[in-house]
Amino acid sequence: MSVATQLEEESYPEQPQALAPLVIWGAGAIGGAIGASFIEAGQPVIFVDNVAEHVTAINLHGLRITGPMGDKTVHAQAFLPEQLEGLHCGVLLAVKSHHTAAAIHQIAPLLAPEGYVVSMQNGLNERVIADVIGAERTVGAFLNFGADFLEPGVIHHGGRGAVVIGELDGITRPRTEALYRLLQHFDPAAVLTPNIWGFLWAKMIYGALLFATALTDDSIADVLAMPRFRPVLTQLAREIGAVAHAQNILLEGFDGFDPSAFLPNATPEHTQQSFDDMVAHNRRSAKSHSGIWRDLAVRKRQTEIDAQIAPAIDIGIGFNLPMPLTTRLVQLIHRVERGELPQTFETLARLELHETGTP
Repeated sequence: MSVATQLEEESYPEQPQALAPLVIWGAGAIGGAIGASFIEAGQPVIFVDNVAEHVTAINLHGLRITGPMGDKTVHAQAFLPEQLEGLHCGVLLAVKSHHTAAAIHQIAPLLAPEGYVVSMQNGLNERVIADVIGAERTVGAFLNFGADFLEPGVIHHGGRGAVVIGELDGITRPRTEALYRLLQHFDPAAVLTPNIWGFLWAKMIYGALLFATALTDDSIADVLAMPRFRPVLTQLAREIGAVAHAQNILLEGFDGFDPSAFLPNATPEHTQQSFDDMVAHNRRSAKSHSGIWRDLAVRKRQTEIDAQIAPAIDIGIGFNLPMPLTTRLVQLIHRVERGELPQTFETLARLELHETGTP
């Protein structure tokens, strides 16, 4: 080796390979908050969103995150779905549950051969995604932190909550380890689990309770604290808990919520303690109302109930499990969506009248 060659190699060491960007498909509350954290951690991100004003604001001014977790602005490219080109290895899907089917059909042609999609959503959307791209290319996630879309280019991160990731078959792979490390930048308490289905079904139970609280205009904590409504909320939660139990799913607790308190063999004391713990957790959060309530009261748009909660009804029927309260909850939410019922305690009280047959 000549001296010149040696000096050249010493002067110009091999540069590390640039990180491939992750695509955040849905730059709203969940996708925006997590994507901003990834960018701060040094992970390149591409945002995709179907709200043109939001995409324009991100491209012009960056994405601003506000709230008790701190204010910050991050910068990244943003696209409308039809504008994104090329092949991408990692896509984090963070659209509303009822938009999952349309989104995954848009994403599938953009996935590299080794590409995968992570469902950063509520419900059992992993099943919808896997039907299109295969279970081996689908990663599960469970999220329970508080965040809201305030206006184009601005997301409010209201408080911490469970952040969990795991493979559908329970086998940890390099991609899940890498995603887990990134999620630890968002929340140091993030969890890598071999039992993602246990978290997803636990959230189904909790999600049904949140949908019920959204029938009123009061906060999550205030509704869950009311002795009057605890019996009907308990019965609602136990309907979905019974479906999980029938599938031999080991439910996982999170954020003060103990799903085993809503299994068929739970004692009344166990159930009441779980309600008290949920109330305490929600009183500590800057996000007093659910995203469901916000969809109904503020954004005046369809909720995720058909994609998030309603699937439990069909699964329950397959196990010969009646789901009258879950069915009535879906009906009542639809009536609020259509403007036929207000968000009041009287509307929530209609859930108690499930035996009459008319919501």
